[in-house]
Formats: sequence, C-alpha cells, structure tokens
Amino acid sequence: MDQHRHKRIIISGGGTGGHIFPAISVANALRRIAPGIDILFVGAEGRMEMERVPAAGYRITGLPVEGFHRRLSVRNFAVLFRLIRSLSMAKKIIMEFAPDVAVGVGGYASGPILRQAGKMGVPTLIQEQNSFAGITNRLLARKASVICVAYDGMEKYFPAQKIIKTGNPVRQNLDNIDKLKDEALSFFGLKKGKQVILVLGGSLGARTINKSLSSNLQKMTDSGLQWLWQTGKYYYDSIKPDVQGEVADLITVHGFINRMDYAFAAADIIVSRAGAGTISELCLVGKPVILVPSPNVAEDHQTRNAEALTRRNAAILIRDDQALRILVDEVIRLASDPAGKEALSENIRKMADRNADTKIAEEILKLAEI
Repeated sequence: MDQHRHKRIIISGGGTGGHIFPAISVANALRRIAPGIDILFVGAEGRMEMERVPAAGYRITGLPVEGFHRRLSVRNFAVLFRLIRSLSMAKKIIMEFAPDVAVGVGGYASGPILRQAGKMGVPTLIQEQNSFAGITNRLLARKASVICVAYDGMEKYFPAQKIIKTGNPVRQNLDNIDKLKDEALSFFGLKKGKQVILVLGGSLGARTINKSLSSNLQKMTDSGLQWLWQTGKYYYDSIKPDVQGEVADLITVHGFINRMDYAFAAADIIVSRAGAGTISELCLVGKPVILVPSPNVAEDHQTRNAEALTRRNAAILIRDDQALRILVDEVIRLASDPAGKEALSENIRKMADRNADTKIAEEILKLAEI
C-alpha cells in the first residue's frame, strides 16, 4: 500500500504561466513519487490557473483575491474586502481539506492560504523563484517550515536555516530538444537554412516587446531572418492584420504557443521577458537569449533575474526603455555573430538546474511526515 495514500497537499498561487507551469511540474513530481497522494490547487478567480490546472488533471478552487493598485485608488477598498473574504475562505478550505502541507508558488492566492495555514499549525513550504524576494514571501517566511530557492544569497531575505536551494521547476521535456528541430520547423511552417528568432512576451503579452517588433516589420523582413512571434492573447488581434503578404513569409504570429518544446527547438535566438520560471527554462534550453525585463513587476525583480545571467555572459540584457530603439537591431547583430551566440549558449547551459520539481516534491513529502 502507498505510504502516502492519505497525505493531502495544497498548492496555492498562479496568475501567470511563470507560476502555474512550475506548480504543475511539482504536482506531477509528487504523483510520480507518491501516486496515492491527494492534491488540491487554490488559485485566484478569473486568472489563467482556473483553466490550466484542470487541463493538467488537477482540482482547483478559486479565491476572490486580487492585487492592490499601486497608485492611491478607491478600488483598493474593494481589493481589501476581497482579501478579507479570501482569508475567510482560505481558512474554510484548510479546515475542510485538512492538508498535511500547504505550498505557495507565488501569485495572489499564495498569501491567504499560507497565512491561514501557518496560523492553523499546518507546515508550509514557499517556493521563491526570483533572485529578489517579494514582500509577501518575506512576510510568509516567518512561519514557513521550508523555503525553496533558485539563487544563491537568499539569506538576505529569509532565515538561513530554512533555505534549500532546489532551482526552479520547469515544464517537462525541455532537455535534448535539438532532436526535434526538423519536426518543429515543419510544425510552424518555417524553412530550413534560415535562422529563427523566437520572441516571447509571456502568456498575456509584453507591450514593449510587441511594439518594438511591430514598429520594425520592414527591418525584420529585410534581415532575411525568420521570426516566430508569440504576442500574448491581449495583443494578437491588433498585430495580426499588419503581418500579411510578403511580411508573413518571414514573420509568423501566434497569440499563445502551446508547443513550447517545438518553439524552443526551432529557435536559434530567443527574445524574452525575464520571469524566473522562464529563465529556468531558458537555461535548460541553452540557446542564445536577449532578455527585456518587465519594469511593471514588484521591486523590479525581473531586472535582478536578468542581471544574474548577464554577470556570467549568459544573456544579453536590454532595458525596457531601450527596446523600442535597439531591440530589433541587437537581434540582427547577434544573428550574424556565431562566436557570440556560442558563448551565450555555453554559459547559459552551465546555469541549468535539473530535477528541481523532484527536489521540491521530496521536501514537501518530508514535511508531510511531521
């Protein structure tokens, strides 16, 4: 009989693919190690985890929690009310599900669940993806049992005795993707013999990256490079009409790419935001990367993530306010620099953390035995 059959784990958080896909990877690792374990996800109502998690085969319940507006706004009163309601609902969820461990992966739902779990004596595990810890995780760390991190030096933010360096979990099947190259080119309708530039703005989209490309369509076409462009769902309808005729021969536009293994396999250069989960995937993929960190994130943590790579010559960093002017030119320059591409690939591969999902799952199961 499976010794973990009656163990119950809550995994809370989400909001973006950068939080959701690692959370699902950890859940999959828990199931591999302990097939009988009972897992419940808790997300934020209306956010993408409410669709992606059930699609991966897991139950999820939603809280009405949302983020506070950075500027003074009367809407923050509604946000505060939602937070109070979410704390009450989180307490009820914990009482009814009776988890052995509560796990927070980042995102709005992590706060209420981990706060209430800590108050109710349930062991908690925080998975901090970034090199710069946000205020919520720093507060939750006081009662956390274990804090899994991906970067060195996190003692600045958390009690050293609670920290375990595991790396960030990523989507499966990103190792050895080069063998998929021909299949991937065919899947996207791309030609052999021409370099492919994969442009990623995340699942929702990145305004600056999209504008940097849409303002330079002729330059992109004249470069002779092929551009595989994920615009994000919010931008696709406004960008697609401009990518027609001859332009569409070299530029393919997608709102969302489901087969990221193919996208990474097809790519010769990748342009991306600098979310922690994305960076962990890029380290495994091992392709030359240009990072354009989003400035619209807590404590500018994407810039800190990107700088952790640029210090090792493992990526090129272009700041958001520079991208409109130089991003496309920098991609074209790098495409004509074989030695530069090779150095970036070699250095980013050295930073890859493998089996992070298994390491985190093992820490969760250790806590479940308390």
